[in-house]
Order: sequence, then structure tokens, then C-alpha cells
Amino acid sequence: MSTRKPLLPDAARRTAAWCGVLLLVAGVGAVAVWLSVTLKTAVTPVLLALLGTALLGPVQRWLTAHGVNRSVAAGLTCAALVAVVGGAGYIVVTALVDSGDQIVRSLKDAAHWVIDHFDIEGVANVDDLADNAKGLVEKFGASAAGGLLSGISLIGSLVTTSVLALLLTFFFLRDSDRAAHLAHSVAPRGTGDLVEAMGRRAFEAVEGFMRGTTFIALIDALCITVGLLILRVPGAAGLGALVFVGAYIPYLGAFISGAVAVLVALADRGIVIALWVLGVVVAVQVLEGHVLQPVIQSRTVQMHPAMIMIALTAGASVAGLLGMLLAVPLCAAAVGVIGELRKGYAAGGEGPAVSDRS
Repeated sequence: MSTRKPLLPDAARRTAAWCGVLLLVAGVGAVAVWLSVTLKTAVTPVLLALLGTALLGPVQRWLTAHGVNRSVAAGLTCAALVAVVGGAGYIVVTALVDSGDQIVRSLKDAAHWVIDHFDIEGVANVDDLADNAKGLVEKFGASAAGGLLSGISLIGSLVTTSVLALLLTFFFLRDSDRAAHLAHSVAPRGTGDLVEAMGRRAFEAVEGFMRGTTFIALIDALCITVGLLILRVPGAAGLGALVFVGAYIPYLGAFISGAVAVLVALADRGIVIALWVLGVVVAVQVLEGHVLQPVIQSRTVQMHPAMIMIALTAGASVAGLLGMLLAVPLCAAAVGVIGELRKGYAAGGEGPAVSDRS
């Protein structure tokens, strides 16, 4: 009896199977993104609370290790979060507001300098660009003023999101010890240990990213601010605050904040000081890339720069600035989960190493 020959060769069938898997994963991802955008009012506070929990987890664990009640420790940690974020926000906003006009004026002078020295006056008129931008801002302001209810609704939504994120951070910190039990409860039978390991690895990646990025941003801002003060560049405090905020958007934020600092120095102090500022910015970035990141974030998930840029682009297309801020931590969590799955398959041979616990 002759066996029936397969319709397609083995290579084609393997390719078709992998294409089916990729389409399934892409479909699940698209549905997840669509649900996140549709339910952004509920999803955004949860994501912000997870980032806050990742950043403040060591503080809460230190308090509980010294005998403080878990609820009290979580409450003190959240109070410290409000104080630190509120104080830092006040300093950043004050610095930017106080030196904002000076920075904008210096940027305009830098644009005039570039036009005059490179003889491109016929290409663009800085005053026209400034007037058009001012007109757009006034038009936007008039539209916003006309929709007073929309403005009130936006403010209410921001306040609600912030309060809900803070409350969720409190509960996540207080009940973090129950996460392992929850993982075993919701996981299919026999996969509880794997789900728990994946969750721990993802959270460790986000935790390391948040702590490392905050520390690196603080060092970058301090170094560049000191350099700008030594070179007597106007608006040094505001530019340093811009560097600190921009550090949470890898590569792109550092490039934009550094370019603004160089242009301000070019307009107010001349090309020699601008070159010195460029040297300071490059030196700080080299210090960050070759010393701070390998030392501070050596135990977290290391992602290729191309992956980070793709994540930033995807986050911006989905949720704008908020998406850019959340894209890299979420990508780090996904890389951590994939790494844990690969470890499980490597340990188990043909499949993930799981237990029989339910």
C-alpha cells in the first residue's frame, strides 16, 4: 500500500506554520493595543501605577524589613512619592518658566545667526515662522477657551488619573506579596511556576529600568547644568531641567535637549562657547553610554538601540508623548518575559520547565 505524498514540501509547511504563528501573535497584539486605546482611562492609571511601584518597591521593602506594617510602609512610600514628584515638578516647571522666554529668544537669535552666516535668508524668515507659530498658538488657545467644558473635562481627567494611579500604587505596594499566589491562581494547571517566573522577570526589568533611568537622568542633568553654569550660558537651570525630563525618552530626549542647549549657547555666547557646550553634552553622553548604563543597569534587560527606537516610534503613534514614555519600560518587560521563556525551554528541552502545581 503506497503512502500518500504530501501536497507541500516540508520546508513550505514549516514556513506556513510559522507564518500562521506570526499572524496569530500580530492579531493578539493588535487586539491588545486596540483594547488599551479604547480603555485608556482605566489602562493608563494601571501602567503609571506599575511604573511607580517599580520605582518605589525597594523603599517599601526596606521599611517592611525594619518592622513597619505593610499598609503603613505603603502609605509612607506613597506620601514620599507625592512629595518628591511634587517638589521635582515644581522645580522643573519653575526653572522652565523662569528661563523659558530667555531660551526661546536665544533660539530665535540662533536661527538668525544660521541664516545670516549660511546665506539662506531667502529660504525661511524666522520672524514669519515665529508669527505663524504665535498665530497657531493663539488660534489653539481661542479654540480651547471656546470649549470651556472640554478644558474642565481634561483637567478633571488628569486629576482623576493621577489620584487613581496613586491609589493603585498604594495597593500594589501593600499587596505585592500576594502576586505569586495570584499567578498560581490564574495560570492554567501546571504552569503556575512559569507564569510567576515570567511576571517576576518582567517586573524586575521595569524596576531596573525606572531606577536606573532616574539615577542616570539626575546625573546627566547635574553634569550638564554645572557645565552650562561654568560657561555662563543663560537659562542653565531650565536647560538642566529639560535634560532631566528628556532622559526618560532614550536617545531622542537627549538629542533634543542637547541641541537646544547648544543653540542657546550659540545665540548668546558665540560659536566658541557653543562648541564647548557641545563638548560638554557629548562628554556626558559618552559617560552615560560607557560608564553609567553598564554599571547602573547591568542587571536589567539590555535592549538594542534599534529596538528602543522602534518601541519609541510605535509608542508615539499609539499614544503620543505618553506612549513614548511607556514604550521602553513595556518593551523591557516583554524582553524579560521572552528571556524567561527561552530559559524555560532550554532547561526543559522540549518545553518550558513547569510544575504540577495548580
